[in-house]
Amino acid sequence: MHELFEFPADGGGLRRAFANFPSGVVAVCAEIDGTPHGLAVSTFVPVSLDPPLVSFCVQNSSSTWPKLAAAGHLGLSLLGTDQQDAARSLGARNGDRFRGTELHRGTGEAIFIDGASAWIEGVPKAQVPAGDHAVVILRIHRIATRADVDPLVFHGSRFRRLRAEAS
Repeated sequence: MHELFEFPADGGGLRRAFANFPSGVVAVCAEIDGTPHGLAVSTFVPVSLDPPLVSFCVQNSSSTWPKLAAAGHLGLSLLGTDQQDAARSLGARNGDRFRGTELHRGTGEAIFIDGASAWIEGVPKAQVPAGDHAVVILRIHRIATRADVDPLVFHGSRFRRLRAEAS
């Protein structure tokens, strides 16, 4: 018999439960008035193949999202296993979020982090209020992937690597 731990369905209990669900780490970035802006999200979901849509969630308290929301194009970089420092910097409230990070330009304001496992460029189509977050739906216009870069995974409140099972 496995031991079961019950927690209240409040923010702390939900945080503990969600820590049991692994997710990728995605940098959402754009250049606004010549300055790069970005944040890290771990709530990224493919939504539709036709039309091609993805979604991600941002906290209502984010001071970065209002700047990014004004961009015509956003660059999403699905971070790779060697990009833990970039994920930490993009998740910080202060400091240079792009310190030691090489960027490349996309269409319009979209910028991307070099070395990611995939890049998605798109246009924000909708923003839906959802409690203390907003769900952003993005229409994809361009996408690129790298088969040689494994994704960075966030699980149990820390970064991890995927390990393939022996075949």
